[in-house]
Amino acid sequence: MVNNKARLYFIDAIRAWAILMMLQGHFIDGLLDNAFRDNSNVFFNIWKYFRGITAPVFFTVSGFIFTYLLIRVPEKGWDNPRVKKGVKRGIELLAIGYLLRLNIFGLFQGELYSSFFLVDVLHCIGLSILGIIGIYVLTANLKKWLFPIILVSVTTILFMFEPIYKGADFDLLPQGIANYFTKANGSVFTILPWFGYSTFGSFISVLFYKFKEFKYLYASAIGMFLVFGATLIFYSSDFFLALSGITNIQLFAEIFFNNYLFIRLGDVLVVFAIFMLFRRFLTNPTVLKLGQSTLSIYVIHFVILYGTFTGLGFYGFFHHSLSPWVVVPGAVIFMICCSYLALRYEANKPQLKERANGVIVFAKLTLERILLITITVLKTVFIRLLRLFGLVKN
Repeated sequence: MVNNKARLYFIDAIRAWAILMMLQGHFIDGLLDNAFRDNSNVFFNIWKYFRGITAPVFFTVSGFIFTYLLIRVPEKGWDNPRVKKGVKRGIELLAIGYLLRLNIFGLFQGELYSSFFLVDVLHCIGLSILGIIGIYVLTANLKKWLFPIILVSVTTILFMFEPIYKGADFDLLPQGIANYFTKANGSVFTILPWFGYSTFGSFISVLFYKFKEFKYLYASAIGMFLVFGATLIFYSSDFFLALSGITNIQLFAEIFFNNYLFIRLGDVLVVFAIFMLFRRFLTNPTVLKLGQSTLSIYVIHFVILYGTFTGLGFYGFFHHSLSPWVVVPGAVIFMICCSYLALRYEANKPQLKERANGVIVFAKLTLERILLITITVLKTVFIRLLRLFGLVKN
């Protein structure tokens, strides 16, 4: 019998692939000269299409992994220790998301730049984890089928009504909150509709856990994922066009004209199917470790490419200025460097945490000593002043 951990190997491999695709995607998109962005070029079109798959896969895998670990614990609701860990993780991702957009020079001037409040992938994944926890806790003591039904319903509703809420005016909200719902101010991702991919990943993880002992789990999953994925990719647009013609509902026509959400969902299913098909060859320790180090890789790439804290990154120096002959090999080197640094960090994380704790303890003791000395000096000065004015006896 294959153990549960082994069953998740292909998920770690997908995460590794997705984070590497994100690295090269951000590098090439940020640095490639606009003169080479030719939509008639077959290679550029292939690259652009696959780049568009990365984020949906990443959100889906994040929802899958978190929910799989959540539901395999016997405790339910708030008693489930994974709930508290998930809340902590969600808040941590939100905090890191904001920290990565912090500019030290702005802080020295007493100013938070507007870019600090923009929403990116970490904010949305952190909030998605909190959203999944909310659905889980609300349905924990109800029928078991209610949790997955709500998850897939959230995905369907968010994707179906995207043409309506994407043009909504969120000016009444504070800009920091509005940025979670609109890209008008410069946010890269918004919680709507991207939460839908996370809930879909959560939904399929419930199915995987429910049928984890089924002998033909992977054979069945691969077949269904390929069929449903291909259907969404090639026929979902025609389906909505037909619905629009039958019902005269404008919403279906709007989905047809910009049907990227369902098509990308089909892409995600096909990617899952391919990785499941080759799962026996995806057990390389380095690949799996990369899949488990996605947060470290993301942070490192953000610092190097976008110049977190200082604004001194490749993006600032070479924004849309490099030729393909430079940017493509540069992207490969960038992927290798970020991966290497992240793996080195993960390997030395216990020692680094120990040193960091040592620095914190030292700083705390030093601060206590400074405060003690300061209080003693102030007390002495105060008493001498009182004696000087004759308010106390010598």
